[in-house]
Amino acid sequence: MKTKSTNINKGAAAFTILFAGLFFLFMARFLYIQVTGTVEGKELPVMAEEKYSRTQTVDADRGNILDRNGIPIAKDTPAYTIEAILSPKASKDSPKDKPRHVVDPEQTAEKLAPILGMEYEDLYQLFVKRIEEDRYQIELGSKGRGLSYQKMQEISELKLPGITFKEETIRYYPNGMFATHVIGFARKGEDGKVKGLQGLEKTLDKYLVEENGQITKKSDRNGISLLFQEDEVIQPKNGANVYLTIDQKIQAFLEDSMSKVMKEYEPENIVGIVADPKTGAILAMSSRPTYNPNDIPSGAYMLNDAIGLQYEPGSTMKIFTLATAIEEGVFNPNETYKSGSYRVLDRTIRDHFRGGWGTISYLEGFQRSSNVAMAKLVMEKMNGDDRLLNYLQAFGFGQPTEIDLTGEASGHILYNWPIEKVTTSFGQGSTVTPIQQIQAATAIANGGKMMKPFIVDKIEDPTTKELIENRKPTVVGTPISEQTAKQVMDILETVVSSEKGTGKPYRIEGYKIAGKTGTAQIPDGKGGWLNGHGENVFSFLGMAPKDNPELIVYISVTRPKLTLHESGSQPVSAIFNSVVKNSLQYLNIKPTISDEEVKQVQKKKQVGFKLDSYEGRNVATVTEELTQKGANVIVIGDGTKIVDQAPYANAQVLSGERVLLRTDGKHAMPDITTWSLRDVMKLSDLFGLNVNTVGHGYVKKQNIAANSSLKDGDQLVIELAVPNSPEEEIVEQADSDSNTEEPLD
Repeated sequence: MKTKSTNINKGAAAFTILFAGLFFLFMARFLYIQVTGTVEGKELPVMAEEKYSRTQTVDADRGNILDRNGIPIAKDTPAYTIEAILSPKASKDSPKDKPRHVVDPEQTAEKLAPILGMEYEDLYQLFVKRIEEDRYQIELGSKGRGLSYQKMQEISELKLPGITFKEETIRYYPNGMFATHVIGFARKGEDGKVKGLQGLEKTLDKYLVEENGQITKKSDRNGISLLFQEDEVIQPKNGANVYLTIDQKIQAFLEDSMSKVMKEYEPENIVGIVADPKTGAILAMSSRPTYNPNDIPSGAYMLNDAIGLQYEPGSTMKIFTLATAIEEGVFNPNETYKSGSYRVLDRTIRDHFRGGWGTISYLEGFQRSSNVAMAKLVMEKMNGDDRLLNYLQAFGFGQPTEIDLTGEASGHILYNWPIEKVTTSFGQGSTVTPIQQIQAATAIANGGKMMKPFIVDKIEDPTTKELIENRKPTVVGTPISEQTAKQVMDILETVVSSEKGTGKPYRIEGYKIAGKTGTAQIPDGKGGWLNGHGENVFSFLGMAPKDNPELIVYISVTRPKLTLHESGSQPVSAIFNSVVKNSLQYLNIKPTISDEEVKQVQKKKQVGFKLDSYEGRNVATVTEELTQKGANVIVIGDGTKIVDQAPYANAQVLSGERVLLRTDGKHAMPDITTWSLRDVMKLSDLFGLNVNTVGHGYVKKQNIAANSSLKDGDQLVIELAVPNSPEEEIVEQADSDSNTEEPLD
């Protein structure tokens, strides 16, 4: 018994020691927690807050980008991502007639594909492959993301088993392909935040970025909100709203006309800028190629050519050479000179119409875009000194305008050698950017005051409407006087209105347009220039209305695909005329030409008529009849009866247009010099000629001499030139056909 009692005592002592140890350990732990206020490195108040608090994020919106009238160009919008639940496990607890997974992949793909713009087979195979991989749930790729509410509703109404949606906020561009290289785009990153990646979305990200808020609610252990406990609220902060100087209507005019020309002529590049000459505000800016920021294809062209493209501008540079000469008092519009060619040491400068126009006035030389006139102004009237260089620098060439966009280039003025001084005067050798030409042109259209171009108007707090930034027009120089600017504008108007001017295609009924054409050569990368019809940069820099300019518009089209009878002015004028006419009407700018002037213009317009069939009729009778209607009749053959005609019966022709009549008897080749290619093709149709052309424009030379025998199927070779339209402006070495420009000692 004693042994048993001893064991009991020992056990009791052991339990006492164990419990005493646990008690002291508990007390030590309690005292530690009491003193430090932490458990396993976590503070007790924080743990309690986490246990009895529920926090909910309140989404904020990224700032809007709007046009000058408050129309959204970029904004946040609700969107939906479609998801497909593939696993039968999802339908485990649901009624058999209401499955929660994709039961019939074939039918689901068939109904979804046309709505999502996907191929049925691709979507069906996606379902099949992922089901084989035992995937529970999938998204349907890029076509299934960013769906609008309307499209989500359309899909929901199909009641397809297993098809669900996830709501999110995306950056949306309501106008699609609209000032894309200006606006850029923003996308949601891996952290869930939207970030600007291109254009103004990137450069103004610090203003546009939003800050999400949150609401914290107090609750008991069961998650029920506690009475008399106020929620802790951190208000969301939306991004600032950015207002641009762009006008949505004018931008739309530009985009639409550029898209039409892009489709019809398939050029390599198009640039268009519309600006207010009084302020420098950019009303529209776009370029091609471009992309839709809502759905960006791989390899999309991201550069903003309106500010970043450096190229030889061609004859639009003559505007500023003319302004320099007038300001320096060396331009006499009535003084004459011999056009055609001009020697600079061992180099020969030629006009685009190589033979020239004989002895003409400097005014006519400018209207015809004569290179020789510019060369003589620089080398003889200004003694080949640095005056032109100084003025070009004053006009802002050779340095960025510092417009509020990234990626702007500086261009480079070549002015070291005599030949460079001459070529720079008419837009070769030196490089500029489109936006530099717009800035420089504001001095011409704005009484000598040159305005800095800007595209951001103001930045505004979306809640308080307080201005964070407010951009104002800035005069960046006065390179010429008001009197000089007015005289230049007067001369630029004659480039368009005069029958000798290269700007005739840019006439707009009811308005006086001032401007200058440009046709620039393109380097071939081998030290020479691209050759061939359309292998140029064709451009026009114009102001409207001439007497009180509200718009400056620059359009350039690079390497359009032209037919043999088309000139580079056609795609350019298709954009310029459409944008200017629509913009002036939209801005309620009334026509500036009087009713009497309009009547005079209308009187000069050609009147058309329809041709009859003249086959078998007497030549003399038909010739007299057509002549009375205003046709220019060309009779080919010594017979008395007509056997064929061009154009053919029922064709509509204009007064003054050539109508060719083939008679019986022997046929002689007509003198076709000065004929258009279109008229030559009429001759080809009548005789089945094999026509080969050199150059473009109007016939200058023909291999079959006039009055020599003409037979069906003859080989006809013609050399073409354009005396009254902008052409390649050629700098040639003496006694050489090379266009290579090399500095001279």
